[in-house]
Amino acid sequence: MPNSLFAEEFKIETVKQINESGYSVADVSERLGVSTHSLYAWKKRYSMPSSEMLTADAQAAERRRRFCS
Repeated sequence: MPNSLFAEEFKIETVKQINESGYSVADVSERLGVSTHSLYAWKKRYSMPSSEMLTADAQAAERRRRFCS
């Protein structure tokens, strides 16, 4: 399980500010105190359809399992 400082709902709402409300990544970063790197990663993850996100999560878990075995 990832060690995250931010709840998933916070990340989703933050991405909505960028995608739906038209705020720039830089504006949201400055306003919320979150790095632009994190925001771009969240945007990439939470902008994809749910089915793709589940597939990506499963693939990442499999890679971790193989790497740690």
